[in-house]
Amino acid sequence: MTQATLIDGKAFALTVRERVAKAAQVLKDRDGIHPGLAVVLVGEDPASQIYVRNKHKATVEAGLHSFEHRLPAEATESELLALVAQLNEDPRVNGILVQLPLPKQIDEAAVIAAIHPDKDVDGFHVINAGRLWTGGAGTVPCTPLGCLQLLKHHVGNLSGKKALVIGRSNIVGKPMAGLLLNESCTVTVAHSRTADLAAEVAQADIVVAAVGRPRMVKGEWLKPGAVVIDVGINRIDAGDGKTKVVGDVDFDSAVERAGAITPVPGGVGPMTIAMLLYNTLRATCLQAGVAVPAELDA
Repeated sequence: MTQATLIDGKAFALTVRERVAKAAQVLKDRDGIHPGLAVVLVGEDPASQIYVRNKHKATVEAGLHSFEHRLPAEATESELLALVAQLNEDPRVNGILVQLPLPKQIDEAAVIAAIHPDKDVDGFHVINAGRLWTGGAGTVPCTPLGCLQLLKHHVGNLSGKKALVIGRSNIVGKPMAGLLLNESCTVTVAHSRTADLAAEVAQADIVVAAVGRPRMVKGEWLKPGAVVIDVGINRIDAGDGKTKVVGDVDFDSAVERAGAITPVPGGVGPMTIAMLLYNTLRATCLQAGVAVPAELDA
């Protein structure tokens, strides 16, 4: 039996970052604009520190200004909101990203709502969520946007495909469903209360798994030839005191049945930062009232 094609998110993310760098150069040469991304980190969460460091490196490599703001773990909500208000008014800052999760004394929803929708490069603001679901021009959350780009690059035209999204979070599941609907897919959203998940999976041409449960989706559930996008990042025990990262899909069985699949790691993960830079470029053009350089989507 032929094994599934591996969808290399790492390689595709590199091409996106290269396109962003070219588009950023066009903005500087054509319009005298130097895009800027501000990342705010509250506290000392080790995983968040790694994410912020990686985002800074990628931002600088793409030729964008990178502004880092760090607040202590005991920072108050009002202190963070004051910083967001300052960044909203800063003309050098075209994108604002507040690294989640936040300490328990801070209301994440209030912070997200305080970011100007046009600078919300995470795409979490309710106005951007509404724009997605009403077909308007807004910023889309980075991970589902990256998933869509991988799908379109591999499959091409998605119109008429049956797509199953497993997970209904505001960060991945719901916006992913909206994006697929906008591509004229027939979309089903499954979740923890879905009565027969295996039956839903068996009908899907496209499966996007974003539920946060290791190896939950079994290979034998898949429709032969289905395209599988695995968003899950789950750390599990690998024995001898070691751990390893696996997805929400049981890769070893799925690779025998799927037509194509993203590996974990190396699939969706690298696309998230690439799409953050992509969103920042588009936000910069929107704010400046200039055309998006053709290089960005070349």
